[in-house]
Amino acid sequence: MKQKIKALLLSAVLAATPMSMAVASGDAHYPKAPIDLRDQASLQRGAQIFMNYCISCHSAATLRYNRLTDIGLTEEQIKNNLIFTDAKVGDLVKAAMPANDAKEWFGVTPPDLSLIARSRGADYLYAYMRGFYQDPSRPSGWNNTVFDKAAMPHILWEQGGYQAVETDQNGQPVLDEHGQPKLHWVTGGLHTRLNGNEADTTEYDNYVRDLVNFMVWVGEPAQQSRKRIGYLVLMYLLAVMLPLTYFLKKEYWKDVEH
Repeated sequence: MKQKIKALLLSAVLAATPMSMAVASGDAHYPKAPIDLRDQASLQRGAQIFMNYCISCHSAATLRYNRLTDIGLTEEQIKNNLIFTDAKVGDLVKAAMPANDAKEWFGVTPPDLSLIARSRGADYLYAYMRGFYQDPSRPSGWNNTVFDKAAMPHILWEQGGYQAVETDQNGQPVLDEHGQPKLHWVTGGLHTRLNGNEADTTEYDNYVRDLVNFMVWVGEPAQQSRKRIGYLVLMYLLAVMLPLTYFLKKEYWKDVEH
């Protein structure tokens, strides 16, 4: 019997290992995204950034505008501040730009962002939005250290400023320890302060953090509720089922001779 239990446990561990390793290795070299889904102020700021900059090209078609009431907004606030088309509060969040036009202009149809945080990870998105740099060889004039030859331009350039690739004496790109181009700041933005060749990106990092925080929330708006229900279920099992199980065990074994 013990051997069977050991075999089952070993099988469970081996089955779980590839998935956990894949998740860990996928974002291994990305900085940790400092997200917090309990921070409603951050989620509200992220929603504002998303609706102002992302919704022009991208949809979040699993989300309805009125679901934003879950992060502390009223329907009136949503209607007045976050809807810029003829959509109604109960409608799905769809891109303003027609898909055919987007494909013609950018070469690809911008993906729906409903589940991008779940498929790519928060750390990936955080690094991606901070990894844009000028690249004259690209149609948009931009490239990205995380996604080489990205079709998406740097939509937050006014907030984050400009970066460019460092080059050596032969004009070749200088790479960092991860094989990515090393960047230097050309000019700052509304949320980036330049100090010589260095830049204080704290404000912009927080700006991107709020956007990524919201995108993670969009991937599963019920996540916090699910966790709260899970804690309640565990408390119920401990408070009610554990005593019942104990007394049942005593009743069952009381007449058994040892």
